[in-house]
Amino acid sequence: MTDQLIIALAQINPTVGDLSGNVERIRAAAKEATKGDADLVVYGELVVSGYPPEDLVLKPAFQDAVEQAVNDLAADTGDGGPGLLISAPWRIDNVLYNAALMLDGGEVTAVRLKHELPNYGVFDEKRVFAPGPLPGPVSFRGVRLGVMVCEDMWFPEVAECLDESGAEIFVVLNGSPFETDKLDERLNFAVARTSEAGLPLIYVNLVGGQDELVFDGGSFVLGADHSLRAKARPFVDEVILTEWRQAGDGWVCDQGALASDGELLEATYRAMVLGLRDYVGKSGFPGVILGMSGGIDSALSAAVAVDALGPDRVHCVMLPSPYTSQDSLDDASECADYLGARLDQVSIEPAMQAFAAMLVDQFKGTESDTTEENIQARSRGITLMALSNKFGSMVLSTGNKSEMSVGYSTLYGDMCGGYSVLKDVYKTTVYALASWRNEHKPVGVWGPNGRVIPERIITKAPTAELKPDQTDQDNLPPYDQLDDILYCLIEEDLALADIVARGHEESTVLRVWRMLDLAEYKRRQAPPGVKTTRRAFGRDRRYPITNGFRSQI
Repeated sequence: MTDQLIIALAQINPTVGDLSGNVERIRAAAKEATKGDADLVVYGELVVSGYPPEDLVLKPAFQDAVEQAVNDLAADTGDGGPGLLISAPWRIDNVLYNAALMLDGGEVTAVRLKHELPNYGVFDEKRVFAPGPLPGPVSFRGVRLGVMVCEDMWFPEVAECLDESGAEIFVVLNGSPFETDKLDERLNFAVARTSEAGLPLIYVNLVGGQDELVFDGGSFVLGADHSLRAKARPFVDEVILTEWRQAGDGWVCDQGALASDGELLEATYRAMVLGLRDYVGKSGFPGVILGMSGGIDSALSAAVAVDALGPDRVHCVMLPSPYTSQDSLDDASECADYLGARLDQVSIEPAMQAFAAMLVDQFKGTESDTTEENIQARSRGITLMALSNKFGSMVLSTGNKSEMSVGYSTLYGDMCGGYSVLKDVYKTTVYALASWRNEHKPVGVWGPNGRVIPERIITKAPTAELKPDQTDQDNLPPYDQLDDILYCLIEEDLALADIVARGHEESTVLRVWRMLDLAEYKRRQAPPGVKTTRRAFGRDRRYPITNGFRSQI
């Protein structure tokens, strides 16, 4: 029985369905770990298939290919190298499980099945996987490892069973996506499990973007005394080595490097960058194209795009109408100059005139209203989609969560696009992120140092510029009030009295709630976007479109 181990935490970025690519990433991490004489390499949840595989995992051909990939990886371990603790969809007696698999000595030496299947928010694991029984430890070269798969750590039952069965080190394989309040939650659950059992814990998370989810890494090791012994960097692929020795009746991890998570705005910004970079890259788009209005949302979206992809892959287009101010033209040009991105200008006035001529008989005797405003937005959407179709770049939508919440957006107009980095970002946070990026350049981005968004874009009153002298506040409460009400309604599900107690007028709260419900049909047709909060629109918050509930909250 060994009294020393070197365990590598392999925090890598798989792609759902890219089995050959994922196998090569697993092998590359193992090769790097071998240079440090690792005995065992631990990976994140469903690293072979990518996570979450959704209904793709139900295809028998996919299950066959996963099994072959695992067997190929197991064969790699027959040359005396490190063991691999991986995760993959796994069939047993024609039942599909989310499994952890120990590969060592050329074989699959142990299989442990995820017991706690999450079925809330973005997770639908009960749809595709069967729950496994409570597990016992995995013996690896004489050491009893208490292996858990992600959600198994969130509850005490699995850890308690492993502890009572003689586990010496907890090892948790995770696919935990980024949320603004997730970091402390993960650590708190890990501390709870170590406290209950008096055992050290290894936590390995995935990294990378998958559709709307961003996995932020941040893998770590906790000692039995709850001390943080090692921590990987967030938002990057990384393999870190941890050295373990037996001391008395337990195992101790020597102190390693402790990476910082950074401040919350930095983490949110980096999640947006990584989410867009992987969505574009993994989907095979050459770049993005977006409408550059001279406003804060398009400016921040462009900055994220340049940071994610580089200025050569970002095409900005100014689409002025007769209502577009010279300030907006100047601000858009200045922002593109800061970012080093291409900026073209295509007037939508000819399209407006064409639609007016087409509809003159139908609209006879009516006054101009939001219909004509929406025609402007849709003319812009058509133009951007035409450029996308012709040259291949994906249209990047620029709407924020505040606007999407209350329907302050136009279907087939400014909602047009293949992806949105601001979809889950409230307007007040948009401003905060813009100011933060002007003062900081996060690691691993392609954008410039220094200011990237002109100050006037941040300080001027927001406006859609669809009619003379228009501002957002013509139709909406001030954004600091609106966002607080929306946070209470969406993130907290608070009652009317509780929201009013925060200082809001009852009539305003009821109006915002009504707007939120009425806009559900628009949100169902919105493009995907980076999830940053606990309750992003889509899977996190599923409300009916046809909704007759009109009582107070």
